[in-house]
Amino acid sequence: MNEETLVERARDGDEGALTEIVQTHHKRIYHVALRMCGNVQDAEETLQDTFISAFKALPSFEGRAKLSTWLYRIASNTCLMRKRKYASDPDILSVDEPWIDPDSTDTPRYFVDWTYEPEDLLLDDELQHVMDEAIQDLSSTLRIVFIWRDLEGLSTAETATVLGISQSAVKVRLHRARLKLRESLSEYFAEAQALNTDGT
Repeated sequence: MNEETLVERARDGDEGALTEIVQTHHKRIYHVALRMCGNVQDAEETLQDTFISAFKALPSFEGRAKLSTWLYRIASNTCLMRKRKYASDPDILSVDEPWIDPDSTDTPRYFVDWTYEPEDLLLDDELQHVMDEAIQDLSSTLRIVFIWRDLEGLSTAETATVLGISQSAVKVRLHRARLKLRESLSEYFAEAQALNTDGT
C-alpha cells in the first residue's frame, strides 16, 4: 500500500499498518539509537519510546514530509532528550551557528596523517572499538549529525529536515564532528605507526 493509505489505516488503529511501519523503520532507528545511547538497553527503550510517541502523534501527521523523515525526527528528539536527562551533555553550538571560529578550543590542533593506513588496519576490530568510543565522546549535537549524515547516509538537506536545523548548521556540526573524531583517532594511529616502526 502507498504511504498515504498506510498512514490512514494506522490512524484508524489497523494493527497490520502499525506493524508495517515498525517493520519498515525499526532497524534504522535502532541503529541510530544504539550509536547515540551507547548501550543496548537504552537503545531498545529509545526505539520503543519513539514508536509510542509516533503512534500517539499520528493524528497530527499532515504528510508534508515523508513518513520516514517524520519518524527519524521523533527518534532524534527522543535520543537527545534521553541523553540530556541522564547525562551532563550541554550543547556546544547554537541551532544555526553559521561559522567556525578558528580560535575555538573545539577545533582540534593535533593530527596524525592516517589517510593511507593499510586496509586491514582500517577494518581492525580494535579500531572499530576506538571509533565507537570516539563517537560516544562527541557532544549529542555533533554526534546526531554525524550519525545521520555519515553513518546512515542521509544528505545534508535530509539531515537538516530530520533535525529541524539549517543546512549550514548541519555542515558546521559535521565538520566539527569529523575534526574531533580525527583528533581522537590520531593517538591510536600514532601508536600503531610507532609499533610498526619499532618492529622493522
